[in-house]
Amino acid sequence: MNSLVILFSQLVELFIWLLIIQAILSWLIAFGIINTQSNFVNMIGNFLYKITEPLLRPIRRLLPDFAGVDVSPVILIILLIFFRNLLFEYSGLINFS
Repeated sequence: MNSLVILFSQLVELFIWLLIIQAILSWLIAFGIINTQSNFVNMIGNFLYKITEPLLRPIRRLLPDFAGVDVSPVILIILLIFFRNLLFEYSGLINFS
C-alpha cells in the first residue's frame, strides 16, 4: 500500500510541475517572448494543453472571470496538494502529531 501512495504522490508532483510549466509557457507566448511558429514550441504547448486541460476546464467553468487572469492552475495545484496530503494522512505514512 505504501508503494502505491508514494507512486501517486510522485505522479501528483509531476503533474504540478507540468501545470507550472504550462502556465509559464502561456505567459511567455502571451508576452511575445517565445515564437509560436516554432514546431518545438507548438509540440510542447499542445502536449501540455492536452495533459492539463481536462482537469483545468471544470475549474474554469466554475470560476468567474478575474479580469483576464486565469487562476485555475493555482486552484488545481492547491487541490492536488490537499488530496495528496490527505492520502498520506490516512495511509499512515506521515504522523502529524
